[in-house]
Amino acid sequence: MSQYVRQATSADLPAIMAIIDQAKQALAAEKIPQWQGAYPQASDLQADIDAHEAWLLIVDQKIAGTATLKTVPDPNYAQIYQGSWVPTPASGYTSIHRIAIAGGYHGAHLGDHFFSQLFTLSYQQGFREVRIDTHASNQRMQHIITKAGFDYRGIVYMANDPADQRLAYQIKL
Repeated sequence: MSQYVRQATSADLPAIMAIIDQAKQALAAEKIPQWQGAYPQASDLQADIDAHEAWLLIVDQKIAGTATLKTVPDPNYAQIYQGSWVPTPASGYTSIHRIAIAGGYHGAHLGDHFFSQLFTLSYQQGFREVRIDTHASNQRMQHIITKAGFDYRGIVYMANDPADQRLAYQIKL
């Protein structure tokens, strides 16, 4: 089985949206409120593509996963509660958002490979730290995140909304 990552293009948007929609359905089935509104929508994903921050996991020539790798500080991470970030190097950090694996690949442990590739991309761009967050109810993602080597650091709020709390994680490369 061949596996690699590549940057997404606008032509990939329908496939990315299909994976995001599958993820939304899986979260809904588990009664996890994350991604149950309009977010993320096609315009969010197109903006990631336009910024060259959208990445795809390719397995046997098929799109099996999608993720956004941001290279600018995330304003949602500026304030952390009930914990703290390990001090960030001058080079800053990358953050992983909107990561999802296509439904037909669940259980294949592709998340492990995808995270490894995103770490490599971060490192190649000069970053030595990666951050990520997930909903407190999303036990599966918490497991995948910690399995990838991230350490739990505290709580962050999306857009300073006290109703939109996330668990925040960090890894040093």
